[in-house]
Amino acid sequence: MKPFARGIGLIAGVVAVIVLVAAIFIWSGAYNVAADDPHTRLFSSLLETARDRSIEARSASIALPKLDEPEMVARGAGLYSEMCVSCHLAPGIDESELRAGLYPQPPKLVEYGASDPKEAFWIVKHGIKMTAMPAWGVSHDDAALWDLVSFLRAMPKMSSAQYEQLARAGDHDEEAPGHMHGDMHGATAAHQH
Repeated sequence: MKPFARGIGLIAGVVAVIVLVAAIFIWSGAYNVAADDPHTRLFSSLLETARDRSIEARSASIALPKLDEPEMVARGAGLYSEMCVSCHLAPGIDESELRAGLYPQPPKLVEYGASDPKEAFWIVKHGIKMTAMPAWGVSHDDAALWDLVSFLRAMPKMSSAQYEQLARAGDHDEEAPGHMHGDMHGATAAHQH
């Protein structure tokens, strides 16, 4: 047998053993998936790197609209108050019952907003698997999601009074364009109260 063929056979054997061990580990239920038992540092690092690279790669080609219109910020504040406060907090809201039980902990967007609007738009539109971050693009059009991103960029500089005023002014009703409510909103609203 040639050295090259032996090398390929050895690599295939090692890969087969790794796959078998991984399958046994997964099937055994040994890995605790409970939200109150954090991942190991290595596993967290691998997941975070995969998440960050995936978002970066998929958001790079998104066309960035103008985001500094006051009307966009106000509409985005209304959306944020309906959909995001329970997990990501807001000016004057330091913690929530829902947020306390989530793992991984959602970022405190009130502190830094959206440093990369393209990435923020992609995340809001598509969500992130196994993080409780929903894909809001299922129930909202792109214009509404850009309003939300516009607000995220402005929020870290706001006082709680400014936020409350904007959230009330930008509050969406059942007929708002680009914004579907129905059962999903009812569940969200009930969850926040």
